[in-house]
Amino acid sequence: MIEKSMLWRLMVPVVMAGLAGPVLAQAPVEGPVATTATITVESKHGAELDPAALKLQINRHPVPISSVIQVAKGSAQVAILIDDGLRGSFGLQIADIKKFLSSLPGGTKVLVGYMQNGGVRMVTDGFTPDREAAANALRIPLSAPGISASPYFCLSEFVKKWPSDQPGARFVLMLTNGVDPYNGRPSPLNQDSPYVQEAAQDAQMAGVSVYSIYYADAGGAFRGGRGSFSGQSYLEQVAEATGAESFNVGTITPPSILPYLEDFGKAMTESYVVSFQADAAKEKNDTLDSLKLTTSQPGIKIHAPEAVHPGVTVVR
Repeated sequence: MIEKSMLWRLMVPVVMAGLAGPVLAQAPVEGPVATTATITVESKHGAELDPAALKLQINRHPVPISSVIQVAKGSAQVAILIDDGLRGSFGLQIADIKKFLSSLPGGTKVLVGYMQNGGVRMVTDGFTPDREAAANALRIPLSAPGISASPYFCLSEFVKKWPSDQPGARFVLMLTNGVDPYNGRPSPLNQDSPYVQEAAQDAQMAGVSVYSIYYADAGGAFRGGRGSFSGQSYLEQVAEATGAESFNVGTITPPSILPYLEDFGKAMTESYVVSFQADAAKEKNDTLDSLKLTTSQPGIKIHAPEAVHPGVTVVR
């Protein structure tokens, strides 16, 4: 058993070039390249993760694990993306978000942005270790229904532009109703959106774990029970695809989102970077490989991305 702060390596040659080189390093040639995936561990009874019990498959083929490194305190990059169409009562949650930001370990780089017109309008100077400045940049949403155009358009554009010189595990927390207005009327029979799928794939390509908190918007055509169901379903799809979690609150607006923020913070502290070799296809830089990570350790549940891009690495 290992302490959480310790680095664990299998007794095999470990390729650390991916963790030492630039983020999102792309493989220029065909063949095995250093690749990483960020996973989160749920542990019953406080059991420590046993890396030796992990088994990895890429495209259904067993692949050796090079290393398992716990995300160090203060090394993460965290983007808080707020839908500018949320109802005005969201202003009451700002104090909780400020409290959450102040609770993050020193050194954590934070970005705050508002989702508008298919993109993200940053109110911080990119990712900053100044958590106080990030907290002070928070404002009440404009509460214009549909102003985001689609939260998934915003997410796609944002993760594609993640700065390549920023080291550390990558986390997004979206605060939105999750509705995709470009996929037609919300219905239990209409839960397959190409835009949601594309956003999830873009996040996988960038090595980003996408968490979310459902919060109702200011109104409009998709307000109500079906809109709530549809939005929460889409947010869950993106979370599962990226090895994250969606914190759903039903159709009733919670008096405080602080418990969900605390759950998000806990998930980050229980995250690990798993390193391995994945085959890069020559002249196919937009490919994703399916990933399956399991453990034989009792009382441990692994949340891992469903796919990774060969050659994408994060720096701890």
